[in-house]
Amino acid sequence: MKKKSIVLLLFIFILALVPTLQSQEPSVKAMEDQEALRIKLNQLLKNEPDLNGAIAGISIRSASGGQIIYSHFGDVRLRPASNMKLLTAAAALSVLGENHTFLTEVLTDGMKKKNTLKGNLYLKGMGDPTLLKKDFNMMAENLKNSGVKKINGDLVGDDYWYDNVRYSIDLPWSDESTYYGAQVSALTSSPNKDFDAGTVIIEVLPGKKIGDKAFAKIIPKSNYVKIVNKVRTVAPTEKKKVTFDREHGKNIITINGIIPVKAKKSREWISVWDPTRYAVVLFKQSLAKQDIKINGKIKIGVTPKNAQVLTSNKSMPLSALLIPFMKLSNNGHAEILIKEIGKVSKGMGSWEKGLSVLKTELTKLGVNPKTIVIRDGSGISHVDLIPPNQISYLLYSIQKEKWFPFYLNSLPVGGKNEKMLGGSLRNRFKNSTVVGRVQAKTGTISTVSSLSGYVKTNSGQTLIFSILLNNLLDESKGKKIEDKIVGILVNQ
Repeated sequence: MKKKSIVLLLFIFILALVPTLQSQEPSVKAMEDQEALRIKLNQLLKNEPDLNGAIAGISIRSASGGQIIYSHFGDVRLRPASNMKLLTAAAALSVLGENHTFLTEVLTDGMKKKNTLKGNLYLKGMGDPTLLKKDFNMMAENLKNSGVKKINGDLVGDDYWYDNVRYSIDLPWSDESTYYGAQVSALTSSPNKDFDAGTVIIEVLPGKKIGDKAFAKIIPKSNYVKIVNKVRTVAPTEKKKVTFDREHGKNIITINGIIPVKAKKSREWISVWDPTRYAVVLFKQSLAKQDIKINGKIKIGVTPKNAQVLTSNKSMPLSALLIPFMKLSNNGHAEILIKEIGKVSKGMGSWEKGLSVLKTELTKLGVNPKTIVIRDGSGISHVDLIPPNQISYLLYSIQKEKWFPFYLNSLPVGGKNEKMLGGSLRNRFKNSTVVGRVQAKTGTISTVSSLSGYVKTNSGQTLIFSILLNNLLDESKGKKIEDKIVGILVNQ
């Protein structure tokens, strides 16, 4: 072969090799960055005294490629707390769709003659956790405008859209009166736009002078709940301490303690016993406000199939409901969504059917159901178990779903003060370099703290992370550890 031909072939070979060498540079850089990240995270976990005797499960993935960048006990099943809601929200969107709404109907099995309705009036709930007093008022007003002034029959609450099991299997008895442990019913009501279904708000204000009994009121006002007020007004130098306790099986709420004169009000959400009957009581109040008289009694029963719809109320779509659900970590919404996907997919609104559907949907989204234990939709159970690598893979795989923008929008945004934007992260990640760059779901139950979501790094990439901290002596300390881990990720 001639010398010129050899030189030409060598030149062509070198040109072909240059792109290969160039393409290896970012790969080498990425490997170096990952090694640096691994060293920083390992040092953090090693030097954190609050992790002594605890388990830290961490999974970090590339949002673009899905590959695991870092894993520490990533395949170990751990309690997720409210990170369980990440799975519930994904399954609900997958099964129901972002436009799904919940309907509440007012029906009758009787006939209207002049201004009198001869027959029973049915209030049929189909799972709406966002019903407010104003919605009952609206339905009552519609009834009045149709010409009804008197009902010769009973007022019947129908909650048979779901089964009659009110609590998830592992709910602690000590949570029974709390807003996050409220009974789940297909017919329920919320006191305000946080939409904590099945609860009332109790407000306590100081009396006019020292020694006076404090003022207490219920929102919304009704005679369904009775308050036993034992709170005294004390000197402004004393520290406010007010406790709330509802008797088991009753709607008697006792408030004890002291409140300084001119102090700010104390406010607490307390669950009611039998939210179905409570919703019917609120509706009866609304009917009375419209001067509609009911001659019968309040009852619980099933609406006849031939009943005629007189008026109805439709909830906001699921895409909007996700905001209070995820931002405020609403347990009641999670459990209602579990029952709703069971009702829609298998004809029965129960935890058993709903959780079966949940596992099926997770499988479609790439999660291995054989690696997890799921007992509810909210994560309040200490028996729920999920490996961090499964959570991070879910967060990766759902990015291709058409409903993903609604899902992402529902996650709390770190450092954003607005309640329905920052949600449970509004008081975290306040550093100016981190604000707005973390979208993640928080989680807390006794001895457990968790945080999983998406973070934008200084280098411009998006990382997916799942942090499950278990067996902590103080779960509040877990938040600080999570923030440190996310801070390291931001600086990548």
